[in-house]
Formats: sequence, structure tokens, C-alpha cells
Amino acid sequence: MITPISAMCGKMANGRSDTMSYLFYVTGPSGSGKDSLINGLRDRLGGDHAVLFAHRYITRCWKAGGENHVELSVSEFQQRSQFGLFSMEWQANNCCYAIGTEIDSWLNSGHSVVVNGSRAHLEEAISHFGERLIPILIMVDPDNLRERLLNRGREHASEIDARIARNLKFELNLYGRAVELANNGDLATAVDRFYDIVMQYVGTCCDAEN
Repeated sequence: MITPISAMCGKMANGRSDTMSYLFYVTGPSGSGKDSLINGLRDRLGGDHAVLFAHRYITRCWKAGGENHVELSVSEFQQRSQFGLFSMEWQANNCCYAIGTEIDSWLNSGHSVVVNGSRAHLEEAISHFGERLIPILIMVDPDNLRERLLNRGREHASEIDARIARNLKFELNLYGRAVELANNGDLATAVDRFYDIVMQYVGTCCDAEN
């Protein structure tokens, strides 16, 4: 379960630091708009808060997709992995993905971090980051998601239906364990909601007396 804000404030009143940092682990299916939401939040924050945005390391061309990632060759990726420079790493879509250990330094220095996470490695992230981890699940209605994926034109209809079925199962398994963020309509509205979620954690904490 996600730790309620009021519970965190109570802990602070009992001696914990009021500058706890968080890892906002954004997850959702292809077509849910994760990159657009993350980019929108970055623009909305404008560097005014102690929130940093992690760039993933991926063995694919930096021009591919809408994500501002760091392109590595397979040999570069393997070298960095051997040197222990990745906090998390995984494989998907015939590519290697990783999040650098710099996020551990950022968190330990009091900066919260937003990252585009892997659904398949959420349990690993929870184990590694503990109560600092705030899973954010991007929710899209199945019909909207199907339309987006069909318009993208990368998969056949049967593949899209299978993808949507897997996503529904994942959402069910994650129910009650993540902050849900709907992205079915206006992007600006979803970004506003994303901003509100983040500010609940990194903004001024509630008065523990209330």
C-alpha cells in the first residue's frame, strides 16, 4: 500500500526528517502517454522544486520514440553494468534498459526523482527503494488504448488485443498499491493531476497537529 501523506507527517513529528525524498516510478502500457506526461510535468515544474528527472540508458537509437533517453551500444551497456553503474536494469522489446546509480545519490541528497519505470520490475524497485518508492500507474480506458495503438500502426489488431488483456491483468494485480493517474482525454488535465500528486509529497507537508 502507498503510505498516506498524513502517516508520513506523523512519522516526521516523531523524529524523522521532513526532507524525505521520493522516487516517482511512472508505469503504464505502451500508448498510455507516459513520455508526454513526464515531459509535461517537467515543463510544469520548471526547475522550481527539488525534483529531478532520470534519463534511462537504452540500447536503441536516441531518435527512436518520444523518450529523451541516453543511447548506449550493447558493449557500453554491458561495461556499465559490470562496473555497477546501474541501479536497475532489464530487457524488453529487444533492447537493454537501465536506470543509473545517480538516482541513489540524488535521493540521498534530498532530491526526489521521476523515472519511467518497468512494470515487470516494479517488485524489484519496491524492494530496492522501500517506502521512498511511489508507483504511479497511468490508466487508459481499453477502447482509448486500442485506438491509440491502432493509430500508431506498429502491431496487428490481435497483438493489440493481447496487449490490452495483459494490461488489465497488471492493473488488477496492482490495485491499491499505486497512485492511479487517468490519461483518457485532455493531456493538460492529466499533467495537472500528475503535478498535484507529486506536490503532495514534495510540497509543504501537512501540519502533523491536524
